[in-house]
Amino acid sequence: MTATPQGLRMLEVAARAAQAKGGEDLVALDVSEPLPLVDVFLLVSGRSERNVAAIADEVEEKLLEAGYKRLRREGRREARWVLLDFGDLVVHVFHEQERVFYGLERLWKDCPTLPVPEIAPASAP
Repeated sequence: MTATPQGLRMLEVAARAAQAKGGEDLVALDVSEPLPLVDVFLLVSGRSERNVAAIADEVEEKLLEAGYKRLRREGRREARWVLLDFGDLVVHVFHEQERVFYGLERLWKDCPTLPVPEIAPASAP
């Protein structure tokens, strides 16, 4: 089983939104095989609690604008690890320290990675 086209479209929206707010080290994992109700995990790092909150807020806003329904959000108050569950896509926005500590990449190492769309760098005038 592989990620659905909808999951991949959601990944694109979320990745672009995260990068627009300074999200770093984006990794997308195809978790459709071990988790039948989820297609993709997107892992993102932020440098501070404020940055983590801004990234999570932007990702949530852009996915909602694109017509996707949020099922659950956790961790926004502390902004150390914010989880956004949109069904086919679950976004994990971590403070750098929490990302290293919890090591989700290590826990899900058997799942294939997916290409993460990147925002084209702004051209200088």
